[in-house]
Amino acid sequence: MRPPVLAGEMVRLRPIEARDADRLWESLHDAEGMRLTGTTATFSREQIDDWAASVADRDGRLDWAIVPGAVRDGEPVSDELIGEIVLNEIDPVSRSANLRLQMLPDYRGRGYGREAIEHVLRFAFDAAREDGGPRLHRVGLDVLSINPRAKALYASLGFVEEGRLRDVYRDGDSWADAIVMSVLEDEFRDLQAAAG
Repeated sequence: MRPPVLAGEMVRLRPIEARDADRLWESLHDAEGMRLTGTTATFSREQIDDWAASVADRDGRLDWAIVPGAVRDGEPVSDELIGEIVLNEIDPVSRSANLRLQMLPDYRGRGYGREAIEHVLRFAFDAAREDGGPRLHRVGLDVLSINPRAKALYASLGFVEEGRLRDVYRDGDSWADAIVMSVLEDEFRDLQAAAG
């Protein structure tokens, strides 16, 4: 399933496309972003070009480019990727998936990621979608213990800590835990209803 466009006030989510390769390549050279997400793999530029051109049509995952949501005269002001958000490891039998978010440095801590996650969770848990959305029951993630800001963000969106994988990521000369969190469809709906 190709990811649909999801639009809000601050962000618009659209499928990742070949034109996003430059910004994805840039994100791989963001040392702090790589550290906070525990990314240790290395990629060639050719791999990134191939990935950007084909990921929107891969099975078992939905990859969105996060772009600014500002519109002028009915058209987006910018369509440049400022981050990416992914539902991967989609299991239609257990109705579960994993969530991953990465924002480019200039866009962290400004609310873009929060809104992107809200849109993806609404989409993921929407049982009435006519486009055959994933209709998930559970969305999980892991966040590094060295990233308390991200953990607080996820908790504010309804994610509950389930456990901890001790010293599972390298952080320079030391180690970081992975905190396993998830949100269930009913928990998210209740939180959204309470927010009004």
